[in-house]
Amino acid sequence: MTDVTTAQQAGRTSARTPFRTGTASLPMAKALNAGLRQALADDPRVLLMGEDIGALGGVFRITEGLQDEFGARRVIDTPLAEAGIVGTAIGLAMRGYRPVCEIQFDGFVFPAFDQITTQLAKITARHEGALRMPVVIRIPYGGHIGAVEHHQESPEAYFAHTPGLRVVSPSTPNDAYWMIQDAIASDDPVVFLEPKSRYWPKGEVDFETGAVPLHASRVVRTGTDVTVVGHGAMVSVLLRAAEIAAEEGTSVEVVDLRSLSPIDFGPLLGSVRKTGRLVVAQEAQGFVSVGSEVAATIAEKAFYSLEAPVLRVAGFDTPFPPAKLEDLYLPDADRVLEAVDRALAY
Repeated sequence: MTDVTTAQQAGRTSARTPFRTGTASLPMAKALNAGLRQALADDPRVLLMGEDIGALGGVFRITEGLQDEFGARRVIDTPLAEAGIVGTAIGLAMRGYRPVCEIQFDGFVFPAFDQITTQLAKITARHEGALRMPVVIRIPYGGHIGAVEHHQESPEAYFAHTPGLRVVSPSTPNDAYWMIQDAIASDDPVVFLEPKSRYWPKGEVDFETGAVPLHASRVVRTGTDVTVVGHGAMVSVLLRAAEIAAEEGTSVEVVDLRSLSPIDFGPLLGSVRKTGRLVVAQEAQGFVSVGSEVAATIAEKAFYSLEAPVLRVAGFDTPFPPAKLEDLYLPDADRVLEAVDRALAY
């Protein structure tokens, strides 16, 4: 493995030489691959670890071709041992590396939960800031792929609740390309949630301009009557709902959170103060969730701007159902629009 002192010097002094310029239409899976490739090339301290990520390229082929290009000592096939993957990454971070761990499916993260929440999240505070933990945990999450148990879960609230972790989720290929590089560059541990149902739809990736900062939320569609907010795969559902509402004469503003810890409330507060109404939507269960935190904060900070209660649309408070029932469980445009109608009725 590259000597860490040499690697650190190279990482500090080498200028970024992008593999691609201009724009391209890519699915999120390919955008993530391009972002990881760029991060590996920019900094020799970066390495990837996970089950079947090397020769196979990962279950979703996010790391396809990277082992051939950067070698098996930087794109590392690990045993099926999530706790071992994260524990090893913690040790590597202590030695100056910037490991990126892939968890194969959302429900597989829990064997590593102790390492992530009681070690990775706390080491920097334990050392009063003297020891940084630049570790990224990539987790494909969420439904809409017709998979079996432990393959379609939304565990974001566990990690957003944990001090010391940064938690983000892109909703577009362009965000995925830039956010994965920003996450790897962070000196704090980042849980990087990839909405697996958005791996394949294409979107424009700008390889030069960049995205908004890693922890910034963003208005992705302007409107005047009601604000709807979500993250990850839910953003595409909200945009579809806004299109339908527009056909019926209702103007819906859509906000993409992008970051779940910390949450950038500025654009969302500005939107709610304009529209006076808010619907919070997510795939995850509603009880004690990211949506709960958003609803409570808006009620606290924008109370006098609200014309109606903050309403929530979420997965039901049950284990994720068998694949044939997932469409009944996951919020769709109709459920969002029903909440919009209720908000407008006040």
